[in-house]
Amino acid sequence: MEKRSHPMWRYVVCVLLVALVFALYVLRLYDWQILNGSTWLATADHSTQSTVAIPAARGEILDVNGEPLAVNRTGYAVVLNWPYMQQGSDEETTRQENETIRQILSLLDRYGEEWTDELPILVQDGAYVFAEGEDREIETLKGRDYANVNSYATADLCMEALIERYGVEGYTMEETRDIVSVRYNMVKSQFGSSNPYTVAPDVSLEIVTILSENSQSLPGVSIEVTTAREYENTMLIPHIVGRMGKFSSMEDWEQNYRDQGYAFDDSIGISGVESAFESTLRGEAGEKVVETTSMGSVAGETITKAPQEGDTVYLTIDKRIQQVVNASLEQNILGTRENAERLNATNAGGRSSGHGEDCYTGGAVVMDVKTGAVLAAGTYPTYDLVQAQEDASYYASLANDTQGTPLVNKAFIGTFTPGSCFKSAVAAAALEEGVITNSTVITCNHYYTRFTDGSTTNAPTCLGWHGAITLRSAIADSCNVFFFETGYRLGITAMNLYCQRFGLGVKAGIEIGESAGVLAGPGSRDVWYQGETLNAAIGQSDNAFTPLQLCTYAATLANNGNRPRATIVSKITDYTRETVKDEIELEIVDNVGVSDENLAYVKAGMEAVITEGSARSTLGSYPVKIAGKTGTAERSSGSDNVTFIGYAPADDPQIAFAVVLDHGSSGTYCQNVVRDILDAYFYDAEVGGDGVIRTESERRQAAAQDGDTASSQSDGTSSAAQA
Repeated sequence: MEKRSHPMWRYVVCVLLVALVFALYVLRLYDWQILNGSTWLATADHSTQSTVAIPAARGEILDVNGEPLAVNRTGYAVVLNWPYMQQGSDEETTRQENETIRQILSLLDRYGEEWTDELPILVQDGAYVFAEGEDREIETLKGRDYANVNSYATADLCMEALIERYGVEGYTMEETRDIVSVRYNMVKSQFGSSNPYTVAPDVSLEIVTILSENSQSLPGVSIEVTTAREYENTMLIPHIVGRMGKFSSMEDWEQNYRDQGYAFDDSIGISGVESAFESTLRGEAGEKVVETTSMGSVAGETITKAPQEGDTVYLTIDKRIQQVVNASLEQNILGTRENAERLNATNAGGRSSGHGEDCYTGGAVVMDVKTGAVLAAGTYPTYDLVQAQEDASYYASLANDTQGTPLVNKAFIGTFTPGSCFKSAVAAAALEEGVITNSTVITCNHYYTRFTDGSTTNAPTCLGWHGAITLRSAIADSCNVFFFETGYRLGITAMNLYCQRFGLGVKAGIEIGESAGVLAGPGSRDVWYQGETLNAAIGQSDNAFTPLQLCTYAATLANNGNRPRATIVSKITDYTRETVKDEIELEIVDNVGVSDENLAYVKAGMEAVITEGSARSTLGSYPVKIAGKTGTAERSSGSDNVTFIGYAPADDPQIAFAVVLDHGSSGTYCQNVVRDILDAYFYDAEVGGDGVIRTESERRQAAAQDGDTASSQSDGTSSAAQA
């Protein structure tokens, strides 16, 4: 057989072809790895970048001594993050999101955890129905951005539209409703690549552990460490600390908050210090960039802006004094009603009512004379701050309570007819205007007959028959006739001028909401009659002031006519409490324009109220010298108001105070509150676990007695055996 020969050129061609292919691969690899390596790598592995907000811790609220009022505890929130979710077709993504939501809610419900549920639709008897009392939310739900149905659409029609929109299929009626609720809230909060959605804001460590163990099967679900609001005493000063809540509407958020960096599902302060100092407490959110692959896995996170915690607000409130004021108001208002029941049972004084059986509310304020700092501001009845924020039915019951009106801050917002405690201001004005002097004598025969031609018929009356009386005694004994005549001589114009300077009928300047009250005069009604000037001079007519205003008035008297601006804030620090950013200083906003000599006459009369006048039986023996003025104001119906203003020590004032019991009838119970206030300030009184208010010495005595009892019992001898 003849061998066949292969020409050399064929081998050369093959080698060249192989070399060429190899060269092409080399060139491609050079392009991929050297020339455009980073680009191709980013294309393969880092296909998506999203900026995600990092929440900042809210600043805390403390009392003047640094005791906690509204502080933060570490909490855990269940959050959906869009960048972490598996990405696919729209249908696949929707199905995966819905199943993830179902699993989360099932877990939360199983362990009794709360989740954000604002869908105003319930499942009842196999049908969808609208929740009662949710008219505003139902209107939002039906809007173009959500169900997009007619205003008259039923709950079933709304759910049908939402189910279709959110692609919720294959679930039970209850599961469908709950998934739709979360999807609805996600849309409301503008859930997206840069805006996570919080499913549950505060869950237990048990839930954290379970979700962490199952993170692979729940794409996009993460646990975020948060700061949850915590309150040491939820009923101490809810009106002052204030409530947190959501935005009232989408429109409110869009118009007022979105441009400030708020997400729609953020919580904000809606009352009290939480609201007034929202910008201070809020802090500033941070940002991080999340990089995800085309397969949906996270390739990396980079914090581009660290979150900045909010500042801490120190109030002027002294927690211990506040507790005493709260307890005393409650005890004495209840005591007023119990006393009325006893009196009414015996038809005391020939009357069967008007003894305080309708006394349900009251307020009290304690103020540092030198600084205007509010040390305590009591309101009765009060309410539970946390329950009001979390329980809609509880809040509704508070709002519907027209008898006690617990949502109203009686100390700063509630207005009350002052009665005779108004007379000190009238006396100061009359002295300064020269219409009376310290030695002026006016005769009181019970009736004021200037406008009745001497007849006692229809003549204004005094509670007593004081005879010839001077200013000092008129203040001490609260003589109406003396002040009817003084008011007549002074006139309403001058009376108003001086009373405004004392802080009556004008706002006290507190940082949170307050009422300006009403100062009686031509401006308070269409037609002003001379007789109203007489009534105004004794604290009646249209006069109505807050306890805060009355306390400011007392502080002004104590401060030699200088009226301080009332403040509830002591200082502001950074979150760590190490750096003071702002410290509130005394601000004198007005001077009453009354000489020291004339003020001294008035103050002497107020001291006589305690030592020999209308408050002698209750406060006359108190070891600290007091200056004060009682007030009893007639109401158009029901029992009289009782008030008390004052300051102590009388010769070197430190604190001023004002107490009002609406329909309190008897000044005794009002003065009991004053005594407790003085015990709290001067003798460190506090409220024990049994609710009893005891001074430091009383606590020591009680402890000694308990020790003696325990000692005798340890000896095997019971008190009964000893007896």
